[in-house]
Amino acid sequence: MSGESAGSSAFREYERRRANDLAAIDVRRSQVKERFGGGRIGSAIAAVAVDDSVKASTHVWKQGAIGEQKVAQVLDGLAGAELIALHDRKLPKSRANVDHLVVTPSGVWVIDAKRYIGKRPERYQEGGFFSAASVGIKVGGRKRDSLIDGMLGQVDQVKTVVGENVPVRGALCFVDSDWPVFGGSFAVRGVEVLWPRRLPKLLKQPSDFKLNVQEIAALLSQSFVPA
Repeated sequence: MSGESAGSSAFREYERRRANDLAAIDVRRSQVKERFGGGRIGSAIAAVAVDDSVKASTHVWKQGAIGEQKVAQVLDGLAGAELIALHDRKLPKSRANVDHLVVTPSGVWVIDAKRYIGKRPERYQEGGFFSAASVGIKVGGRKRDSLIDGMLGQVDQVKTVVGENVPVRGALCFVDSDWPVFGGSFAVRGVEVLWPRRLPKLLKQPSDFKLNVQEIAALLSQSFVPA
């Protein structure tokens, strides 16, 4: 079950957006050529005046797909009778998808790959002395609490499938980020935040709970179909 193509839906979305961007660029170039003539002068002006790069928002989809693939390589290297990884799965009744579902004897992990190149994920805490403490996550110095909210939402959806008796936890796995030499990984509101090399230790934690890995993986595969 670990053979799905990780990041395939993100790559498809990138190609769709890229095609739209390139089509829009062609339209703008044609408009410039019409204004200055269709000869060499018009073509030269169009080449200089019109930016031929795709949108930054389009490029993000490609970066995300690469991140998913890197995490999948680690997970597939761990796969076996006691660890099954499902990649790039659709969330029921949603346009969103789950990057990775991992079933182990100790429970199910929902793993979201994030690729913020050169940026450091950090745990922050505000208040707590005269008011209730607020704990969240920053990436590159900017608050990204929506990442935690999104992961907890995915965890809840998985719980509705496997039942409350099966432990389900979430993890954000940051690829190519600026992690410190020592330490670095942390948890926010029960969501683990780490990098790919920390996944083996996370997923192979000893536990008295013994889950039927094959059965739960089959159930998840039916409920969360390939994206």
